[in-house]
Amino acid sequence: MKTAIVLGATGLTGGLLLDKLVKDDNYKIIKVFTRRTTGNKSPKVKEFIIDLLLLDQFTTDFIADEVFCCIGTTAKKTKDKTVYKSIDYGIPVTAAKLAKANGIEVFTVVSAMGANLKSSVFYNKTKGEMEASVLEQKIKHTYILRPSLIKGNRQESRLGEDIGNFIANFMNLFLIGSLRKYRSIKGETIATALKNIVVLKPAETIIFSNKIKEISKL
Repeated sequence: MKTAIVLGATGLTGGLLLDKLVKDDNYKIIKVFTRRTTGNKSPKVKEFIIDLLLLDQFTTDFIADEVFCCIGTTAKKTKDKTVYKSIDYGIPVTAAKLAKANGIEVFTVVSAMGANLKSSVFYNKTKGEMEASVLEQKIKHTYILRPSLIKGNRQESRLGEDIGNFIANFMNLFLIGSLRKYRSIKGETIATALKNIVVLKPAETIIFSNKIKEISKL
């Protein structure tokens, strides 16, 4: 039986993933590194309530078979670009370095569709830099998911979420053929794909929304 590490378990995708791992008999222990409790009472779940910006201080606890990194903030939540980068770049990269140091061979991270190392847009460039630094660790099985707009019910801004989901569903009708990767995607779908990816170990390292949906159905 396996041990998994989950980062970002209080967010939409990470929370859904945690629920799925708890129900999966292949997992004995799920270590959750988080700034606040998930509220999950399963005996499988071992929470480390920490400042995630100090993750590198928990090397001896960061031991598992697989790492699922679902960390991410938004420009709306985190207006300070320095703080934003310390979260969206710093935490995943630190996690990848710890995984490499501790011999963890499977590392998955949720990035974003617009990730681009050379982008002039700060947020896209940050995601691109994160991906590049994660890949530099040369972890044997590394998977970077680049979903488009993620749909789902979050705790905050329920009205805005409902409106956004409606617009996204409408726009999806026009995204066909090679544009399918730009379709919005449910957090539930991403969570299922993450769990499947570590079993299937696909050839691709960078996985877009259309492929994420395919993997979630396998």
